[in-house]
Amino acid sequence: MSPQPEATEGLREFQVQDASVELPQEGDLQFQKILVIVAGFTIMLTTNALIFSAGVYQALYEEMASEPDNPFSGASSALIGLVGTLAIGLMSMTGPFVMMWIKLYRPQTVVAVAGVLFGVAYILASVSRTLWQFALTQGVLVGISVSMSYIPATTTAPTWFNERRGLAMGIVISGSAVGGMIWPSILTAMNDHMGFRNTLRVSGAICAVAIIAVSPAVKWEPGFNQQIQAERQALIQRARGSCHHPRPSFLQLPLINWRLTLTKKFLAKAAGCMLQSAAYSTPLIYYAAFGRSLGYSATTAANFITISNAANAVSRVGMGYAADKYGRINMLFATTFLSAVAVAAFWIPATVAGATAAGKALFIVFTLLYGSFASSYIALFPASLVELFGKKDFTSVNGALYLVRGIGALLGTPLTGLLIPQGRALLSPAVYERAAIAVTALLFPASFCILWVRLEMTAGKDWRWKHQVFVLHIRPQGVENRASRPLSCT
Repeated sequence: MSPQPEATEGLREFQVQDASVELPQEGDLQFQKILVIVAGFTIMLTTNALIFSAGVYQALYEEMASEPDNPFSGASSALIGLVGTLAIGLMSMTGPFVMMWIKLYRPQTVVAVAGVLFGVAYILASVSRTLWQFALTQGVLVGISVSMSYIPATTTAPTWFNERRGLAMGIVISGSAVGGMIWPSILTAMNDHMGFRNTLRVSGAICAVAIIAVSPAVKWEPGFNQQIQAERQALIQRARGSCHHPRPSFLQLPLINWRLTLTKKFLAKAAGCMLQSAAYSTPLIYYAAFGRSLGYSATTAANFITISNAANAVSRVGMGYAADKYGRINMLFATTFLSAVAVAAFWIPATVAGATAAGKALFIVFTLLYGSFASSYIALFPASLVELFGKKDFTSVNGALYLVRGIGALLGTPLTGLLIPQGRALLSPAVYERAAIAVTALLFPASFCILWVRLEMTAGKDWRWKHQVFVLHIRPQGVENRASRPLSCT
């Protein structure tokens, strides 16, 4: 008999009455795990990598802004930056809706539709004639399509792993870094040889085909899928109870455990998410433009994006492995704090040193360090949620926090961009000083919010620092130490 799900009232806690689920054989399970990683890596390699290569287009559109008779003539740096910022912000802000869609429909279906929408968005961008049209197509539509592929990939993948969840997610998320190493040079060369409009068409078509091809592998782990089926049944029952919508609405918001969202742990996590997201994208979008202000050519300046993503690719896998060993929240705090240090110690001084040998050296070091540490947050974020809130609340919390991250990205970079004087983004490194200070002012509090989460995890427990690393050992009160491997919070 097939399992019959039921939904309880109040917090909507779901149970499956018949737990006898037919699970795949061990060999098939291992093969499916590999497919999940490959699919997630490919999606990140295409969708996210193109979004985070927005610096190539930012620098190109900045240059076009000083020329007459084009869509960007006379536009400010902040307005041009809105194109990339909308994409980055909406890929997270639409998270709650995407989480709902992968419950109501199969994740494979949502990802396949995302591939089609991604290709259409880039083709429409290639024929856009005004700045607001680029913002709508290359910004809004691309952001939504990336969300519909990126969130299913990073939400379903953690459900397949336990001990090596951090490493698995590090490999998946590193796809955007590997793509970020490849795409900037390709996009710059294509822009030079065939024009940016044909570049948009070709790159969009390639990525759309890749997304659709791997979509069948994006699926829930069989055991976790039973919980999803129970939640889906509850959503259908809730919709049937409404006289206006007898079936679940496409724009229906997901069920959220509101009691959980009022806990200090969730509030601290949400605050850290918003602050980190508000700061994170600004350097990425202005890498190439800042490189141009240092006197580099467009091709060489685009290589800063490649350098950052090269460091990014290695660190995401390495940090994922370290997170499994030393604790995911521990590594989340360390990498966020070090990314703030990188901005304060290297980017701000580079803006002061200007187009000198010292300024160039400082910016190169900053690019390596920021690429290594700041982007690790993206890899560790989904893996840490399972540890913090459990699998039962993972999907609803994941969607809510992606919304928070999207709001942060949508507000942070455009407002920071207003600190860069119009028409001078490619001329003087000094004009970036206030923007770099703003990024620092956001990242340090973000790291302290993560530390707050860490302390909330140890509330009411006896703990001490491990001497090799900063992993907390937890010993419940009243329990004697035994000669066994100590627990470490993750």
